Amino acid sequence: MSTTTPSHRRDATTRRAADPTGDAPRGHRTQAQSGRSARTLRAGPGRPRSRRIAYLYLAPALALYTAFVVLPWLHTMWLSFFEWDGVTVGTWAGLANYREVLTDPALRSSIVHALGFIGFYSLLPIALGLLLAAVIGGRGGRRYPVSRTVLFLPQIIPLVAVGVTWKWMYSTDGIVNQVLRAVGLGSITRAWLGDFTWAYVAVGLVGTWVMLGLCLIVFQAGIQKIDSSLYEAARLDGAGPVQEFFAVTLPGLRAEIGVALTITVISALASFDVVYVTTGGGPGDSTTVPGVLIYRLAFTNGEVGAACALAVVLSALIALIVLAISRITREKT
Repeated sequence: MSTTTPSHRRDATTRRAADPTGDAPRGHRTQAQSGRSARTLRAGPGRPRSRRIAYLYLAPALALYTAFVVLPWLHTMWLSFFEWDGVTVGTWAGLANYREVLTDPALRSSIVHALGFIGFYSLLPIALGLLLAAVIGGRGGRRYPVSRTVLFLPQIIPLVAVGVTWKWMYSTDGIVNQVLRAVGLGSITRAWLGDFTWAYVAVGLVGTWVMLGLCLIVFQAGIQKIDSSLYEAARLDGAGPVQEFFAVTLPGLRAEIGVALTITVISALASFDVVYVTTGGGPGDSTTVPGVLIYRLAFTNGEVGAACALAVVLSALIALIVLAISRITREKT
């Protein structure tokens, strides 16, 4: 009469499944099986171990980003719901500060000015950068190294120094007016940064000068990765330099254009240093941008809640525009 119980039969079936040959000792079979089970539990379905290790490497940077970016931004959003002068106890204001941002003409015009700066900080530098990359960059990247260095120089100069320099150049006796007088255009000379019509353009051209070198370097680096056989095929088809640029170079720089557009648009919308140093937002409010207005509201007028609301609206606007740029310039795979 057999004495085998149902539990003993299940154990034997499990051991046969773990070791079909039956050569391994019982203790080793149990250890190997338990090891596989433990690894399966640690990894989990759909979450490979390598992914968790990657998150572990990212944890320090993520912690710093959370501490110095996410939490301050959330605190700014919290303050935007209060009427607070920065010293006394604030009072709950709900969405009043956001209504002020959307209805106050000065606050709205500052956002319009920032959007207008996209033309000077982004579109002009990208167009000129593409042209210069094709002319002085070229494949191999060894032509005109001095020109590239000079054009990139504004990127390593503090923007405050840039503003001070251009404020002197735009003055009545500055180099801009001196050149105009030298070529016989003395009738159009003026104090450019004090003119209600031309101050905005003058400040915008400073942004163009600052961003041009960055765009040139990005596009020249992108040209180096374009397959040379495409240029050879274009030449065999009889394409000239202009046709090569539009048929090969421009499509090959799609990703680089997206990078340059993202960086320059953020610089345009978040501009502060150059505007504050050159015009301080004047004359009148013709060059006032959100960065300058946030500074005034928070540190001069004692309207911290309104300043925080404007900062939140500006950051949301930047996020939406950057998201749109990334979707438009994304390369199809």
